[in-house]
Amino acid sequence: MRCHPADRAADYLQRGWWSADTIDALLRARVAEFGDQPALVDPPNLAELTGNSPGRWTWTELAAQVDSLAAYLLSLGVRAGNVVAVQLPNSGDLVRAFLAIVRIGAIATPFPVSYREHELVPMCRRTGAVALITTTRVGDHALAEQASRVRAEVPSLQHVLTSFADIPDGRAPMHVADVNDCVTICWTSGTEAAPKAVPRCHADWLVMALGTQWAARLGPADVLLSPFPMTNMAGISGMFLPWLMVGGVFVPHHPFDLTVFLQQIAENRATYTVAPPALLTMLLHREDLMSTVDVSSLRLVGSGSAPLTPWMVRSWAERYGIEVINFFGSNEGIALVSDPHDVPDPDHRATYFPYYASKVRWNNPVAARTAVKLADPTTGAAVTVAGQPGELLIAGPSVFAGYLNAKPGTELDRSCFDADGWFRTGDVFEIAGESDEFLRYVDRAKDLVIRGGMNISPAEVEGLIAAHPAVTEVAVVGVPDPVLGERVCAVVVLSAELSLASLTNFLREQRVASYKLPERLEIVDALPRNPVGKVLKRELRGLAEVAT
Repeated sequence: MRCHPADRAADYLQRGWWSADTIDALLRARVAEFGDQPALVDPPNLAELTGNSPGRWTWTELAAQVDSLAAYLLSLGVRAGNVVAVQLPNSGDLVRAFLAIVRIGAIATPFPVSYREHELVPMCRRTGAVALITTTRVGDHALAEQASRVRAEVPSLQHVLTSFADIPDGRAPMHVADVNDCVTICWTSGTEAAPKAVPRCHADWLVMALGTQWAARLGPADVLLSPFPMTNMAGISGMFLPWLMVGGVFVPHHPFDLTVFLQQIAENRATYTVAPPALLTMLLHREDLMSTVDVSSLRLVGSGSAPLTPWMVRSWAERYGIEVINFFGSNEGIALVSDPHDVPDPDHRATYFPYYASKVRWNNPVAARTAVKLADPTTGAAVTVAGQPGELLIAGPSVFAGYLNAKPGTELDRSCFDADGWFRTGDVFEIAGESDEFLRYVDRAKDLVIRGGMNISPAEVEGLIAAHPAVTEVAVVGVPDPVLGERVCAVVVLSAELSLASLTNFLREQRVASYKLPERLEIVDALPRNPVGKVLKRELRGLAEVAT
């Protein structure tokens, strides 16, 4: 399955915007280069999480296990172009599964371990997944039992693999991939009730990874600690692929546990990691905690998913000598990066992103490959003056080709691309800076809730809560949290008594991912609405914050 039209792919390659590398070629190159040097280290709490002992692998050992799993998938009948679903914790197993799927030319569709049947069944049906790779359990979530139930409801799903322990040694024949071949189908988790499927090829993933690798100045001596599973751009192009591009050591972390996270920094001598801004801010206020851990190995920390504060970025540099990179990205291909090299001033770096269309020359290689413009959200007219909000539109070799099954001219296609083929991000920015060289983030175009880096669709959760017999009306909003960034708050109008515990139990019975469950319940007499009946969620967020 090729993602982009052939003429577009040829143009990107001819311009040098796309690399000729594939993900499997990167793995083979790193194995040849680094051989018996360390490559991958499991999280230390893996046994508690899954029952499996944590492991360590050299590049050679990793490659052998990838080859054996790839050969086993072929023996099951999985072929190039087939879709393989993956639901594994952030660990060595997830890395090996991803690489084995890619090695045979199949397509990985990765899912968070918190997903239940409510999410998995329709997603596996839409992609026609032929196999599901998972594990026995994650905590008290029985993934193997869940996988059996999913298999019974998805006709295409022929195989479920729950353990790597009994896979025999094997060699997979060389598969020659094209850089335009689809390699992943990730999923939006935005403001729509139904997530959209985002196919991505080798080449457009690697463009985004190049921006991260350059911004963090990653090389073969680096140790990357990744708290983001490889289910979306943060984990894939933000951590996993930069590691494959340069070598070094990859250290997954899961689930997020601050004590374990800090332990992994110290024990593995991590040089680069990522963390949400709320966590970075909280740690600055916990000098008692920071004085007990060794973070001296860290050079840089990536952050994003919510606005950064100048105080936070400046304080990490002044207190610990650690620079913070400000990222703004998406599965579809947004790749804005404000790093210490292009934006040395910490106040600017926290507040702005480079405006690639300005006259300033930005050094990050993604800048020259990404076309950017702002459009008035109402009229669509070009926004060219500072201080006027406009929707961000982008084009170029990092941008995906379109949502799965979104044929040109359909509503799904028109909703994400304008008439000239620019991707409509749905995010509002304005031009800023003394020379109009920056973009300043204004707001989400829709009311997304971002909890610990995971995007939650209010519309989806509202639909589930509305099914409760005691609920007359419901609106879901995010409320600030010092560690996770936001938590889910349900604001409801009731016809009978309802507690938060009763509501969450009701949702658990529908097998909904646990991170989507409301953690606050506010009861009101009526939802505030504008003159045309739209719920005023800004007022609801204020109400919930006051009630905290």
